Amino acid sequence: MRALVTGGAGFIGSTLVDRLLAEGHSVDVVDDLSTGTLANLADARANPDHDFRFHQIDLRTPEIVELIERRRPEVVFHLAAQMDVRVSVAEPVFDAQVNVVGSLNVCEGARRAGSRKIVFASSGGTIYGDVAPGDLPVDETHSQHPVSPYGVAKKAVTDYLFAYRQLHDVEFTSLALANIYGPRQNPHGEAGVVAIFTRRLLDGERCTIFGDGDKTRDYTFVDDVVDAFARAAERADGLLLNIGTGRETSDRALYDAVARAAGVTEEPAYAPDRPGDLRRSCLDPGRAGVHLGWEPWTALDLGVQATVDWFRTRSSAP
Repeated sequence: MRALVTGGAGFIGSTLVDRLLAEGHSVDVVDDLSTGTLANLADARANPDHDFRFHQIDLRTPEIVELIERRRPEVVFHLAAQMDVRVSVAEPVFDAQVNVVGSLNVCEGARRAGSRKIVFASSGGTIYGDVAPGDLPVDETHSQHPVSPYGVAKKAVTDYLFAYRQLHDVEFTSLALANIYGPRQNPHGEAGVVAIFTRRLLDGERCTIFGDGDKTRDYTFVDDVVDAFARAAERADGLLLNIGTGRETSDRALYDAVARAAGVTEEPAYAPDRPGDLRRSCLDPGRAGVHLGWEPWTALDLGVQATVDWFRTRSSAP
């Protein structure tokens, strides 16, 4: 298979790239390196046996359409995004330019290239909005009323993908991702709390929990998520699928797990809630089990330990 991965220098994207190359596929990576790094692609670039190319391009420019048309990938894995909910609240136009217009450019490129399919990284943590506690873990039949511009953009892209499927016979699968964590995650942004906690604790700094510590998220390990992307290349056409564990973990419980793995006993600091943050989030992955044969296999403590061990081997952020 010839694949193209947008956002392929990010922590999920680069892990997917490694998986695709290991399976013998040809891979083009598109990334503007605004958050991803070439260090994440070191293994992919170092192996002369890999059919691999890197392209530094901003998705908001027409150049991405031309590149996809020229490279003619069979499957486009679209992971590139402005990924911070708080940035989307503060700068909704910028968020839409990257996450909506950029995604439309990817769709146009795939259409012109005759690509068979787009596998899209949606957001299970935002597209459903503020879900009533009794509806958790939320499944794909739930109404979608996102309360952040980021969530609105992710919802809109799946709608565009449906339209491209109807109009142009470009298949798609949208994977509504839970909160993903693992090695290579950027510890210096606002997103990626496991990486943020890990880096600060290993550097001897105090961590901050926003709110009372009882907000919950569904934390899913990156290798499990990449397995879902790889499976979706051949399955689940035209579907939105939740990719999560179906289990809630509170902010405080997550902090305790990271602190245990890091060997730290210091208590966290607390600060007021931030705009756009949901109170609870948890995804029902049952449909992915049916249509992808997928399920999460990495327990939180094991995934957190693997993440801490990876960061411990590095003196600074990846």
